[in-house]
Amino acid sequence: MWTPTAEGAHLRGRRTKDTKPEVELRHAVHALGLRYRLHRTVVGRCSPDFVLPRWRLAVFVDGCFWHACPLHGPKVFRGPNAERWKDKLAMNQARDERNNQALREAGWNVVRVWECEVRLDVHAAAQRVEALTWPTLTD
Repeated sequence: MWTPTAEGAHLRGRRTKDTKPEVELRHAVHALGLRYRLHRTVVGRCSPDFVLPRWRLAVFVDGCFWHACPLHGPKVFRGPNAERWKDKLAMNQARDERNNQALREAGWNVVRVWECEVRLDVHAAAQRVEALTWPTLTD
């Protein structure tokens, strides 16, 4: 059973779409001349943050906490809900891997950008997305 705590109150009501890092990356990608579509369901229930249909590229902006970033994700869970948090993040990672696989099997490329990458250097993150469009630009 979930036990509400004061420490976890800030997590309630968090955005799942159009987060600040996601919007910043979209603006930077658009500035590079790439055009995208938002929150399109591509395969099954998989809905990337945005897709570049021309290049069959699915882009996810993963939050450091929710997707367990190796640099900034939680290392130790404490409190009455510790096991549930650990399980929740493990389920998120498993879902991410299933989505990656399903998209690749359907012929899509996948790029996952960490929230911290966007905050550190949004232009570098956008260039990483752009780099995945290059092979098909010369086709």
